[in-house]
Amino acid sequence: MSDVLKIAIAGLGTVGGGTVRLLTEHAELLALRAGRPLAIVACAALDKPPELPLVGVPFFADARRMVADCDYDVLVELIGGSGGVALDVVTAALGRGCHVVTANKAMIAHHGLALALQAERAGVTFGFEAAVAGGIPIIKALREGLAGNRIQQIYGILNGTCNYILTTMRETGREFAEVLAEAQALGYAEADPSFDIDGIDAAHKLSILTSLAFGTAVDFGQVHIEGIRHVSALDIRFAEELGYRIKLLGIARRTETGIEQRVHPCMVPINSSIGRVDGVFNAVVAEGDFVGRTVFEGRGAGAGPTASAVVADLVDIAAGRRRPTFGVPAGRLEPLRCAAMDDHRGAYYIRLMVVDRPGVFAEIATALRDEQVSMESILQHGRAPGETVSVVMTIHDTREAAMNRAIRRIGAIDAMVEPPRLIRIEAF
Repeated sequence: MSDVLKIAIAGLGTVGGGTVRLLTEHAELLALRAGRPLAIVACAALDKPPELPLVGVPFFADARRMVADCDYDVLVELIGGSGGVALDVVTAALGRGCHVVTANKAMIAHHGLALALQAERAGVTFGFEAAVAGGIPIIKALREGLAGNRIQQIYGILNGTCNYILTTMRETGREFAEVLAEAQALGYAEADPSFDIDGIDAAHKLSILTSLAFGTAVDFGQVHIEGIRHVSALDIRFAEELGYRIKLLGIARRTETGIEQRVHPCMVPINSSIGRVDGVFNAVVAEGDFVGRTVFEGRGAGAGPTASAVVADLVDIAAGRRRPTFGVPAGRLEPLRCAAMDDHRGAYYIRLMVVDRPGVFAEIATALRDEQVSMESILQHGRAPGETVSVVMTIHDTREAAMNRAIRRIGAIDAMVEPPRLIRIEAF
């Protein structure tokens, strides 16, 4: 075998620890698959976990110093964050002509194009299989397995925390706040869960998938983002009655006006490939013009799955397999021509909480008619004159701008007890 691939690891948290264990436990197997041994030659973290098999490996409390002073071939960055130390050490390693492997979706979403250009100018790899969907090899699939296809759309469940919360709400009938607290206690949600439940994490990942799928520069700023805080147990029950499940999805799609990039709760058919994915699992669906629909499902986070993705990139580097970072040379990535959300066309679910009195439906129907929005069906269980009742409508395909105008008019009706709730319906 040829010379050892020397690896420096910055960050020894959950994923860093998993990566160390995988490299150690599977050392012989990895050497056979890569054609050369892979060895950790340095590591950096605020504290060195005593349980990790790092005897004799130089340890640094300062990742910047490790990157500047050590002799290594590839830096594995597992610190996290879009800037700060993570960005500093990645930029420095690339500047030294070293390969970089990272799980840092926020950094790629904000700085991916610049880092890809730097890596390609240096003739090194900038690998990020672990940044999207954990152990699912979706980056490799888009860049290599589906390279012969023009991708029409890519969508999926990109955040396991949100999928766990929505699944548990459906299975138990409990409300969002209670299930979120449980997810935090179990370690599925952070103490500050906003990046997950407000859709930011999924949007970071979607912007990366959009670049790979459509050959465009990563443009996180043009992702339409909504989270799941407003989804109620009542919405989930109505979704089941209508034959749907509610999922937080990231969707990128070619349209006549550009590429849609959107993250928001969706109602999807119960029996669809995406509708059956529950718990902390992720799933990604890519549709190509020659291959048709391909579905990828697996664990989207955690020490083992994410470490598996990190090491996949390391094996490619050790074996000398190099490809453009985003599937085409970074300098050939096109600026993203993003379709305006107002131009989106689709079906909608609307839930209203109204005082049950004569004339309310006429006012609602007038608002829909005036904006040329067509109702498909309506659900109301029982009557309670003078009391608050829930009314659910599904809407035929319509333009988002018209739907929003109608919602604003309906929300202004004095019989409304709370703002209308809108969830888009996707007929996958």
